[in-house]
Parts: sequence; structure tokens; C-alpha cells
Amino acid sequence: MSAVIETRGLRKQFTVRVQAGWLRRRTRVVAAVDGIDLTVERGEMIGYIGPNGAGKSTTLKMLTGVLYPSAGHVRVCGFEPVAQRTRLARRIGVVFGQRSQLWWDLPLHESFTLLRHVYAVSASDSAARLSRCRRLLELDAFLDVPVRQLSLGQRMRGELTAALLHGPDILFLDEPTIGLDLVSKQAVRAFLAALGATGDTTIVLTTHDLADIERLCRRLVVIDQGRLVHDGPLDDLHARYGSRRRLVVDLDEPLAVELALPGVTVESTQANGRRIVYALDGAVTAGELVSRLAEVAALRDISVLEPAIEDVVARIYTRPAP
Repeated sequence: MSAVIETRGLRKQFTVRVQAGWLRRRTRVVAAVDGIDLTVERGEMIGYIGPNGAGKSTTLKMLTGVLYPSAGHVRVCGFEPVAQRTRLARRIGVVFGQRSQLWWDLPLHESFTLLRHVYAVSASDSAARLSRCRRLLELDAFLDVPVRQLSLGQRMRGELTAALLHGPDILFLDEPTIGLDLVSKQAVRAFLAALGATGDTTIVLTTHDLADIERLCRRLVVIDQGRLVHDGPLDDLHARYGSRRRLVVDLDEPLAVELALPGVTVESTQANGRRIVYALDGAVTAGELVSRLAEVAALRDISVLEPAIEDVVARIYTRPAP
């Protein structure tokens, strides 16, 4: 694989004016992105997340050539995004939140036809890509409907198709499932999973819906206050920030003597001691704990609760500043 996105010391500063008295204002410099080093290989699907104001959208705008970096090095598909914006536009697809690239008053299929001409894509290539999107995103039912009459979920499926008709190397997605109903979310996630599985398109996904990340992305990049605080698999994030699996055990009778195992704590006791919730920090596996319990008690039922990514990310965002 080869890198399609590479940044070194990427930084973006803004000058803002703040009130310094009744009639006076002063200026100060704010670093929205503060020294991001990031390499994304061809075919990867990464989740790029952070709280509001962390610098996610600013990063994407620099990667797509909308904003010029204040400092640092950035290459996307071998191009400098701002200086070579026109050439880069043919290599990337972008879906930014609620901003539309479709023609509001035209039927959906006519927007696709216009975009084919904008990107100078051959009719055969465009038809092949559109056919795949029509099948996976179930577009046929509303291809003849004006964009302004589409539901949010239908319009998002149209936006994804529009972003892919020219066969981009990279697809940038900013909140693609925001506001969608459950059925539309599932359709979009299934489509992105199928697209990512081919390995032909690199996907960079920013979202506040962490279920998107868990279902789609093997690699998670977390940014906070403009700085990269985690880059790696989701499991590493859990290990680094102390998230714990939980084992819920239902017993026929309460334990006569509490178990003492390293890294295992009793989180709660319910039903007069017949249900115990244990938290495991990784020193002892759930299987080892169940084996020990089976030696001293009659087990009625057990269940393992995986750590929630929401808890881990919340712990990152609320930790004290260094």
C-alpha cells in the first residue's frame, strides 16, 4: 500500500477579536489544528473524531483544499491541496454534512448526469458506478423525484452516489448519518462497509455517531483541542484509557465468600446478592472468572458487556488538560 494522505506538523491558526472592555477589543491567535502528523494508506477506512471545536472539520478543509494551512506539510493523492485544487478535485469525493452537491429543483438522476459532465467521466464508467450505487443504496424508487422533495435519508444516499460517480481515490465524509432514521442509517452503513471492503477507495469518516465508528472503522484517530491524542485500533483505545469489560452473573444463591481476583472488582450487587456485576481490567479474563465462580456457586446465567466507546471517548474529552 502507498500513502494517499500525509501530513506533518499540520497547523491552522485563526485570529479572533475578543472584548477587552466596554469599548475596546483585542486580538488573539487560536490554533484550531495544532501540529497533526497523520499518514493514511490506500484503501484504509479511518474514523476521525473529536468534540465540537476540536479541529475535525478544519483538518478536512485543509485536506480538500478549502483552507490553506498556517504551517506544516500536507499531501493528498500526491498533490498540494490548495495549490493543485483542481487536479485534486478529480481524485476525491466529499460529503460535508448538510451541504448539497445536488441540484435542488432537478430530478436526482439529472444531477448525476450533470456531475458526469462536470468531471468529464465516460458514459460507460458513470453507468457502471451508478448501477452499483442504485443496487446497494436502493435509489430506483426516487431517481425521478426532484431533490427538494427527497427525505433526508434519500438525499444522503443521493449525495454518496454523487460523490462516487467519478471514481475518487478518497472519500471524505463529514457526519454522513446525522439526522437519519434507523433504516437510512443502516443502509448508509451497509453501503460504506461494502465500499470499504473492496479496498479501492480510502474513506475518512468524521462523526459524532460512535456506532458508525464501531461498525465501520478498524482505525480510530481522535483529535482534541487541535491535537492528535490517539491513532490506532479501537481495542488500543480501550486499553489506553482504562475501559473495562463487565461480567453479569446470576446465581442460584448469594456467594458465601466473595472472590478476590487481581483486576476484578464488584461494580454492583442486585437481587439480594443473586446478581453480581463484575468489572474486569484485563488481568483476568471473563472465562477465568466464570471458572472460579463455578467452583464456589451454582450459576444460573452469565453475560459479558463490552466497553462502550462513548465512555472511552468521554473520558478523553473530560480529562484535565496537561
